[in-house]
Amino acid sequence: MQHRALLSAILMTAALAAWAKQPVATGHGGAVATISDQASRAAMEILDAGGNAVDAAVAAAATLGVTDPFSCGVGGGGFMMIYSAKDKRVITIDHRETAPAYFSPTVFQKNGKEIEWDDAVPTGLSVGVPGTVRGWNEALTRYGTMSFAQVLKPGIRVAEQGFKVEPNFNRINTLNEAKFGRFESTSSLYLKEGKALPVGTLFRNPDLANTYREIGKGGVKGFYEGALAQSIVKAVNTPPTKAGVTVLTGQMTLNDLKDYEARLRQPIRSSYRGYELYGMPMPSSGGIAIAEALNILENFDLKSMPRTQAEHLYLEASRLAFADRNAYVADGEYIDVPRVGLLSKEYARERARQIDLKTAHGKATQGDPYPFQNDLSVPLRPQPALAAEPAHTTHLTVTDREGNIVAYTFTIEDWGGSGIVVPGRGFLLNNEMTDFEFSGPHPNVPEAGKRPRSSMSPTLAFKNGKPAFSIGSPGGSTIITTVMQTIVNHVDLGMSLGEALAAPRMSQRNGDKTEVESLLKFVGSPQAQALEAYGHTWSETDEIGAANGLRFNDDGTVTAVSEPLRHGGGSAIVQKQ
Repeated sequence: MQHRALLSAILMTAALAAWAKQPVATGHGGAVATISDQASRAAMEILDAGGNAVDAAVAAAATLGVTDPFSCGVGGGGFMMIYSAKDKRVITIDHRETAPAYFSPTVFQKNGKEIEWDDAVPTGLSVGVPGTVRGWNEALTRYGTMSFAQVLKPGIRVAEQGFKVEPNFNRINTLNEAKFGRFESTSSLYLKEGKALPVGTLFRNPDLANTYREIGKGGVKGFYEGALAQSIVKAVNTPPTKAGVTVLTGQMTLNDLKDYEARLRQPIRSSYRGYELYGMPMPSSGGIAIAEALNILENFDLKSMPRTQAEHLYLEASRLAFADRNAYVADGEYIDVPRVGLLSKEYARERARQIDLKTAHGKATQGDPYPFQNDLSVPLRPQPALAAEPAHTTHLTVTDREGNIVAYTFTIEDWGGSGIVVPGRGFLLNNEMTDFEFSGPHPNVPEAGKRPRSSMSPTLAFKNGKPAFSIGSPGGSTIITTVMQTIVNHVDLGMSLGEALAAPRMSQRNGDKTEVESLLKFVGSPQAQALEAYGHTWSETDEIGAANGLRFNDDGTVTAVSEPLRHGGGSAIVQKQ
């Protein structure tokens, strides 16, 4: 029961936090969980005005673009999963950024050698065609009830009135001082004399408010065509650098923006211990990797095992799934991914046989899913690769009184994206193109129009045909392990969704060591020491992810769950009757 006492203490600490954000809330009606209190309140404002979950999700997302600008915004892209209660079906909207038309497999090479990842990020070369506004438009037009102008009002208000810089905003801004210091437009917005804005500073972004107004007035064309589109192209191709600073430039065109399309895709469907799970399809690798790892774990009775052994198996299943994910998964429009084989329960049984119940065996090689394909696809058998994938994104989730649900993960990639604020527009551009492998052969090499592989994993779970829970997180490739571990904690280890989300995270992505959090003081804990007896070793990072979820309870209530500590703590609100 030691872990329950720790989680209770964490949740209590969060409840007493200075800005009174509430990480867990239960009640009837609509509900929202985000990492920002302003964003959660924006969603609730729309729900109270008669909007549905899709309307509220876009309102929350636009507000996050103001309050959490280093993680997300209209200069990026994402994946939205929608459950339509009326139709009883799940829809996914892929609005991942695409490579501009000038891209080729060698775009990140110079003289035959790969450019250093850190050198590629703060440049125009790293910027993909933004998909966020097109994705919002698809969601509102097809499944919402309100206009752009209506749902952007809360974000406009927050951008104009401003908010006081909190410690987490300052922390991330401080990490970006060198990158932001390269660009005039970014420095003027986020820095003061070259340093991050101090805690307590009133931060306002009137340029972003005006950008939202333009989108509200002109709709999706107001972003992808005309003056706003010209501003984006100019910022990519001639970045607004300070005197004496030189960066790589892009070759984006107005046609790249005008031709951008969001995709409606069939979700990844799988099952786990009586739950039906819906995950994000390619170019996300999340749905496939989570399903494969859980399929592997289904071969073991985790509930009958000591907790330490169950966690050992979780880590080993994640290792195997990542070996396959790294080798095979990319944009399905450009490569034949062995999707059926990777999702096969029979293939999972074969992979499970490689797990030792008592010992960690180190890095795994990819398996061979092709015999389980049941088709005539020609196998591509590349060596696994894992390029750097920043851990900086955001996730939100909303439901309404009618039972519609949105689980939405969107991003600009690295903290602060490319570091380029579009002059006069108030938003940062993504560095999503650095999610490609910089050389091949590999399924995830750059190509014109291609979407780089992602780990974003908005997930919905159903039981007996009814919604059971939603979960999603930021965190680069740790998104996959965060979602998976939360599911294992909740379904197998018997934690409430709030406890499962707050628990210390362990991210094994087929590396020599498992990544853990210094924030929750995992290393040296009894939990860590018990796992070390199985051969597990650790590398520390400050924190992993900033997840949000919903739990649909048997009594008809809904519980919204956000972070108690990570990313400064999140905000969960349930609509009042």
